[in-house]
Formats: sequence, structure tokens, C-alpha cells
Amino acid sequence: MITSQMMLVYGTYLLTTVSPGPSNMAIMATAMRDGRNPALVLASGVVTGSFFWAMLAATGMSAVLAAYADVLVIIKVLGGVYLLYLAFRTGRSAMQPDSNRVKMQTGQPPSRYAGLYRQGVLMHVGNPKAVLSWIAIMSLGLRQNAAADVLPAIIGGCALLGILVFGGYAVLFSTATMVAFYTRLRRVIEGGLCALFAIAGLELLSSGK
Repeated sequence: MITSQMMLVYGTYLLTTVSPGPSNMAIMATAMRDGRNPALVLASGVVTGSFFWAMLAATGMSAVLAAYADVLVIIKVLGGVYLLYLAFRTGRSAMQPDSNRVKMQTGQPPSRYAGLYRQGVLMHVGNPKAVLSWIAIMSLGLRQNAAADVLPAIIGGCALLGILVFGGYAVLFSTATMVAFYTRLRRVIEGGLCALFAIAGLELLSSGK
């Protein structure tokens, strides 16, 4: 039975997951540019990164990380640098003329899938906000003398929500309508994604001082 406390946990996680951010925007752009399967691979990497922080939060390690400012600073710096790298790569892609663009393919080489999965993991693992979000979620759901099945319910329920949300972005934005929309506004979309990555990266770097 799902209690009101668990509903609060799921609602909090859902709000933080659905809200626009670098991971969601990257999945959306990949779905429109490369198709459903590459976007789902990227989404699976994001879910893996979220599950990584969930497991740390479950063991109490995330609270330890949050207590040591130097560790969070390192995470922020690394995450910020990686987001700036993504901004550079996306900006360079936006500047390419349409004639030089490779047409979207239904099949992608394994190396491309591996890179997308790695990108998804690194985007989420390199985001210190995920640490704090999971600490908040655990503090909402776990109370003194909580039943043994509460923790698995938190992790399992949030993991399912993450799969539905991130996978949903991949499926929704890989439709023919969205692909046509991307084709018309490719430079605008990629330019906006470049700006988002750059802003998020600079924010992490500035907050890590």
C-alpha cells in the first residue's frame, strides 16, 4: 500500500525529474536528431546515474559527501567542465551547414551507443544537485522505525518513474512530427542546447569556488 508519505516522495522525485534540465534537453535533442534508439540509450545512462546516487543515499554515503565541502567542490568542477565540453560540441554542431550533416540513421554503431550511454551517466553523476535531491528524498521517505520495505519502495518506485520520464522524452521527441520540427529549427535547437549546457556548466564552476 502506498502511503501519503510515499506519494510525497514520488511526487518530489517526479517534479525534479520532469523539470527541464541538461539531461532532459540532451535526450530531446538526441531523439529528434538521431532517432528513438540512440535517445533511449542516452536516457538509460541518465537513469543509471540517478540510480548511482540513489544507492549512495541509501547507504548514507551521499550525506557523508554533502558533509565534506571539498568533495562536492571536486564534483562540481568536474561536472561543470564536462557540461562546458558538451556546450562546445553542441555549438560546433549548430554551426555546421545542413549540407554537411549526416542524415539520421536507424542503426548506430556500438561505439556510438557506448558514447551516448557514457554521456548520460556522466551528466547525472557529475551533477551535485542529484546528491542533494536524493538526500531530501530519503529524508522525506525514511522515518525512525520505518518498515524494512520502505527503502526498496523508494528506490524501486523512483527508478520506475525515472525510466518512464526519461524514456518518455526519448519516445515522444522521436516522432515524425518532432523530427520534422527539429529539421526546420536545427540550429536554433542546438544553439539553445549549447547555451543551456554552458549556463549549467558555468553555474557549477562558480558555485564550486
